[in-house]
Amino acid sequence: MSSSETNESLNFLEHIIEEDLANGYTGVFTRFPPEPNGYLHIGHAKAICVNFGLGLKYKGKTNLRFDDTNPVKEDVEYVDSIKEDIAWLGFQWENELYASDYFHELYDFAVDLINAGKAYVDHSTAAEMSRMRGKPTSPGEESPYRNRSVEENLDLFEKMKNGEFEEGDCVLRAKIDMTSPNMHLRDPVMYRILKTDHHRTGDEWVIYPTYDWAHGQSDAMEGITHSLCSMEFEVHRPLYEWFLDQLPAFDPRPKQREFARLNLNYTITSKRKLLALVEGGHVSGWDDPRMPTISGMRRRGYTPMSIRNFCDRAGVARRENVIDVALLEFSVREDLNKTAPRVMGVLNPLKVVITNYPEGESEDLLIENNPEDPNGGSRKVPFSRELYIERTDFREDPPSPRKYYGLGPERMVRLKGAYIIRCDSYTKDEATGEITELQCSYVPESRSGEDTSGLKVKGTLHWVSVPHAAAVEVRLYDRLFMTPSPDGDKEKSYMEFINPDSLEVKENVWVEPALLSAKAGDRFQFMRKGYFCVDPDSTADKLVFNRTVTLRDGWKKK
Repeated sequence: MSSSETNESLNFLEHIIEEDLANGYTGVFTRFPPEPNGYLHIGHAKAICVNFGLGLKYKGKTNLRFDDTNPVKEDVEYVDSIKEDIAWLGFQWENELYASDYFHELYDFAVDLINAGKAYVDHSTAAEMSRMRGKPTSPGEESPYRNRSVEENLDLFEKMKNGEFEEGDCVLRAKIDMTSPNMHLRDPVMYRILKTDHHRTGDEWVIYPTYDWAHGQSDAMEGITHSLCSMEFEVHRPLYEWFLDQLPAFDPRPKQREFARLNLNYTITSKRKLLALVEGGHVSGWDDPRMPTISGMRRRGYTPMSIRNFCDRAGVARRENVIDVALLEFSVREDLNKTAPRVMGVLNPLKVVITNYPEGESEDLLIENNPEDPNGGSRKVPFSRELYIERTDFREDPPSPRKYYGLGPERMVRLKGAYIIRCDSYTKDEATGEITELQCSYVPESRSGEDTSGLKVKGTLHWVSVPHAAAVEVRLYDRLFMTPSPDGDKEKSYMEFINPDSLEVKENVWVEPALLSAKAGDRFQFMRKGYFCVDPDSTADKLVFNRTVTLRDGWKKK
């Protein structure tokens, strides 16, 4: 590949990094800075892949730094879940850091700004400050406290730190430009009073830095070269750079650049709205398999590689767009197709009696675990006189052979890895008219791998042996919302678009006995039914399987 072809294949962030490296940067050091106020979701997965992925590509490093500047909403539970999610995705951070690690340095920097006449304590109310900031189309109004002396501001700021004011009494603001067309430069708040214990610093502080004040300085102190964030922070960039300009020069100086966040149809990613789903009982928790959280997708059976591949396919760009959730589902099918063992499970059982098979006898059939995996091996599956097949695989009045490959009166099919059988008769419940049993005969010479019968059949059905089958619970998950844009209707709440059929629980699903040794997190393909994962709710007495995804995208047909 030529250098020009290689250059054209780079995304815009890679172009920036390549240029920086050519112009004096000696390496690449990125960071992922989540706020520990909730669980990570698929949008965060993209940011993780971008930051850690670029660090790996350029043989650099990536820090995990928690933006823990708001103790009101943060908790160690979220810290632990974030670390688990990043590690599960397959990334390892260089250092585990917190904005709270820099509280003392940030305070000292703020004092430096006050001494330089570039920060002041403002006693205006929140409503007054909002009014004085003006509008993007008109200049703001200077606070009556803006021109306090340096000495007075130093005294007031120390009193704020010592807890001598109550929440809302005052804030520390940067003195920049109340006429700037960029609203973020109109004397932004640097510190506010929050008399709430912090999950790391306890009651040591009652004033906390804002994100805009803490972020750039933390980047600089850590030696971050490229501070990569989503597009909503583009308007914050001038403030990021202004703060860096006021402080001692850092080498390297961090460079903030923005990329489009991941927007997925049929999905809500607002932490506030996801919390409302949890608290309203619409889902079982943050890790409900219908949630777009990384923990929810992990519980549903998604693989780390499927999520990373999806993020790669979604790409890195500056323009916001909406990605079809079908691409995410395709990515997990693609990965599981390579790795998931094929097993047999019957969700809607119909009993089959093979009348010419010896009573009380059984045999073990050797069936390949995964034809896509050359090292997948095989397993023994018991076969006997009585079997379960899917109820939908039998029809009393089947359509033409070209359209129907299942079982019907006097029709023949092959049982996967076993024999060809023929339906000779069937039994109905007189009261309901429901078929309760099929009476079939098998062809002894048609055993898979040893077939000498000469018979040709088109249909192949999965099955389980009745005396050997294990009963499990299966949870059939579907999309949580019925519309591609659940948050796009101004007249309706996203709650009105919740899919009432997003979860169906089926008891007494019959599976082959090999699954009895499965553990939470194990993934399988139930032949002809979809991909499934063992749920943590499973016990020694009862396994629970979550449907990860169907074998094909059937949503559009709905």
